[in-house]
Amino acid sequence: MNSILYQKLEGSTAHVKNRVMVSNFAMKSEENLRELISIAFDISHELHVKAFWSLDLVGEKKLRLLVPFIDEFCEVLPKIKNDSSLRPATRIAMFLTKSNHRKNGINLTKEQEHILIEALIDRLIQDEKVASKAYAMKALFVLGKKYDWIYEELKPILSQDYANHSAGYKAAARNILKKINKTEK
Repeated sequence: MNSILYQKLEGSTAHVKNRVMVSNFAMKSEENLRELISIAFDISHELHVKAFWSLDLVGEKKLRLLVPFIDEFCEVLPKIKNDSSLRPATRIAMFLTKSNHRKNGINLTKEQEHILIEALIDRLIQDEKVASKAYAMKALFVLGKKYDWIYEELKPILSQDYANHSAGYKAAARNILKKINKTEK
């Protein structure tokens, strides 16, 4: 028999109300959270995408709950192929990098930072949807405050084929390039 969390995930949809319900249920107990993470990180699982949709909201509301699972997250992020799970995964990566940069935020190890950097740069280079690329840009911008070489990598990537991208990509890239130029002055 499947667990309650599994049943909730199975019956959920992409609607915000459903994702909030599953994420709230997952945050009620460590067992529920572990199950949600286990399903999300199993990229061959039939509910992997739905689990990531809710895990994204857990990261937004209570990022610290994900700290014990950062190594596993770093391991799975480069392997994600499905656009529907890649968007929430890159968003979680953005939350992690922003928190890592804050004074009272979580602390990523150098190894975790480097894994995230490599995975996020790969996402920018690959043919991904705009939302995933926008979250990757934002996360890399934050990491670039610590590793200045990132900006030198990021500028040509964002500028390359700029004219061929969507308006959303252009807006996000323009914003990040503007921020990079400000920090370099």
